Amino acid sequence: MRIIADLHIHSKYSRATSQRMDIQSIAHYSQIKGLNLLGTGDFTHPFWMQNLKNVLIEVPNKNLYSLGEHKNQVFFMITTEVCTIFEFQKKIRKIHHVIFTPNLELAEQINDALRTRGTLKSDGRPTLTMSAPELVEEVISISKANTIIPAHIWTPWYSLFGSKNGFNNLSDCYQDMTQHIFALETGLSSDPPMNWRLSTLDKYTLISNSDSHSPYPYRLGREANVFEVEEVTYENIIDAISSKNSTHFKYTIETNPAYGRYHWTGHRNCNISVSPKESKELFGQCPICHKPLTKGVDERVNELADRLPGFQPKEAINYFHLIPLQEIIGAVLGKNSSSAIVWNIYNSLISQFGNEFSILLDIPQEELEKSIEPRIASAIIQVRRNHINVVPGYDGVYGQLTFYPDNEQFSNKNEENDCEQTNLDRYL
Repeated sequence: MRIIADLHIHSKYSRATSQRMDIQSIAHYSQIKGLNLLGTGDFTHPFWMQNLKNVLIEVPNKNLYSLGEHKNQVFFMITTEVCTIFEFQKKIRKIHHVIFTPNLELAEQINDALRTRGTLKSDGRPTLTMSAPELVEEVISISKANTIIPAHIWTPWYSLFGSKNGFNNLSDCYQDMTQHIFALETGLSSDPPMNWRLSTLDKYTLISNSDSHSPYPYRLGREANVFEVEEVTYENIIDAISSKNSTHFKYTIETNPAYGRYHWTGHRNCNISVSPKESKELFGQCPICHKPLTKGVDERVNELADRLPGFQPKEAINYFHLIPLQEIIGAVLGKNSSSAIVWNIYNSLISQFGNEFSILLDIPQEELEKSIEPRIASAIIQVRRNHINVVPGYDGVYGQLTFYPDNEQFSNKNEENDCEQTNLDRYL
């Protein structure tokens, strides 16, 4: 049974999140996307927790929940994200973590324990005055079935390896609780090949989730995990992750990391974006305002890596680069992803082929060309084959997606060279 899972999302009670992020909307759009397992997100928030208790029905013998629908059923895993703020080596650290738990009863016990460390109702992703190892110890002591995974580990702020207030190694963050960490979330601005450059991460399973603040398909499931299990249960999914079993954990769906908002180093206010090499030549300073540049994930990985690009560890879980279908259509047409014309084409494709992941992963090009104009079909196939060009995102700005003309042969250059558009000379 193929399970496509997005295990890290948010509710309408998180800051900067759509008010449409309710369970019914999430379930509706997840079916359109092709997701069949989602994290609930935000179980620490009292209003969201009450909503989960009101609308979700526990599925017998699965430690998962649903809305009670039997057709195209979407399962929910009880999850949340929290931020721990603490001092280590005379520096304040702010680290985000994703927590998974088998049921709402255990979630309430976790909330009872964390309530003394922060105001849970202030945000769907609460800030807790406790260290990362204290969080792990607290959550694991409630039940060994609970799981903690560091979230979006490379983003500059609020992450394990973040350049602003993170760590240079995992054991400094989790200390004597490191043994309980078995997986890491790559985040939008990194992918498995970037993480494979650090030998210290080889034993950890890499997972990918959207961290979505919107229910729409161009956000929900933009990164996900693909499992093949005989039966979808909490235990089977967690075991597939913790055991790094490629028989059951088939691959992750990754956004091209250059498309993420923090892939390259830059300064949004001055419209400056530079590669790691260029950043080094600038000594990390903006050539316009002379303030420090926001260090991108690509540069941060270079700092900590002990391997050259291209290394792949044995027994690594595979990955697949994709771009949301609406963003593909929008890039081809030169339209916003949420525009009416894009939605009309998108909905037409969904009505014919069932869901977005089927279109992106499975439907042959000749079938696509019968339903949409050839240049959109060609763009979908280019994304599927990872033959696209992305101008890297930086300092909170998403990357820009472009496609090769229909009459141009697909490039075999590696992605880093594809997106390397040197602009340093005009600033010096």
